Amino acid sequence: MASVTVNNIRKSYGHFDVLHGVNVDIQDGEFVILVGPSGCGKSTLLRMIAGLEEISGGEISIGTRVVNDVAPKERDIAMVFQSYALYPHLTVEANMGFSLKLAKAPKQEIRERVRQAAQILGLERLLDRYPRNLSGGQRQRVAMGRAIVRQPQVFLFDEPLSNLDAKLRVQMRSEIKQLHQRLKTTTIYVTHDQIEAMTMADKIVVMRDGNVEQVGSPLELYDRPANLFVAGFIGSPGMNFIRGTIAEGSEPSFRSESGVLLPLPSAPPVEAGRELILGIRPEQISVASGGIKGRVALIEPTGSETQVTVMLGNTPVIASIRERIEMHTDDEIAIRMDTSALHIFDAKTERRIII
Repeated sequence: MASVTVNNIRKSYGHFDVLHGVNVDIQDGEFVILVGPSGCGKSTLLRMIAGLEEISGGEISIGTRVVNDVAPKERDIAMVFQSYALYPHLTVEANMGFSLKLAKAPKQEIRERVRQAAQILGLERLLDRYPRNLSGGQRQRVAMGRAIVRQPQVFLFDEPLSNLDAKLRVQMRSEIKQLHQRLKTTTIYVTHDQIEAMTMADKIVVMRDGNVEQVGSPLELYDRPANLFVAGFIGSPGMNFIRGTIAEGSEPSFRSESGVLLPLPSAPPVEAGRELILGIRPEQISVASGGIKGRVALIEPTGSETQVTVMLGNTPVIASIRERIEMHTDDEIAIRMDTSALHIFDAKTERRIII
């Protein structure tokens, strides 16, 4: 196992810059997820760590060794791609042991490592099958097994679950996390799915347009997002945003653009009239008598909870309600926001203001 250090990494294709000086420190044995929308540069960064993309600037170190000019096969890493890339004419056992065979490892060692990996992944009864006889989840396990038998210092995953159905993705998510807890191998995982990032990672790196927006544990990003982008990207449903200013008066409150007054726990340190954005997560809004009055615009039952879109003036706000409350579209209801969970952002810089 080894740490991975990404120091001021830049990537350009001609005059087009993809990564703009990215810095990430990954500790030995850590499970780190690179997350962000399509085109943010996360897969490019992963491929640069793997040695599959040239580095335009900066340094990448695995352990104490700078690997900028080291060939991929000599970096002691193993990568699992979005496509399973299994050899259709080889059995599961032969697919898993193929890299060791190329390295001319002894047959007995190959057999033992493959059997150990198969036991970890629950593939013992499938070793004699061919990829065409396997389900999507089983093929993904074989691809993971092929990486495990190499016993690398670092595992790299590039959106490995994107081809699976929703239920299987949840199952494989759990299995990959359990695999990491068992092997303790440094793992870097790329996904655009923030639910995968929240449930699996020790540390999340949120990227946008070739830059790192914030690095932290899942709950750090959820509870203390650095800016509007992170606040809106992390969490499902996303955070509600309401534009307005601090209202004048004896009690600290926020006045939305449509004139709705929302109480604040304290007055943020900003000058009067400054454009702000108030953020509140749907699960931190409840239906309560005596609260802020609004009109029900949409009701979406999910079973465990109901997503209710409430219009506060001209601003839609989504509330996640766990109670079974009878309501209908166009009903007037009162909602209450947990004031201890409010976020205030500067409308121009989009940075979070501590209150």
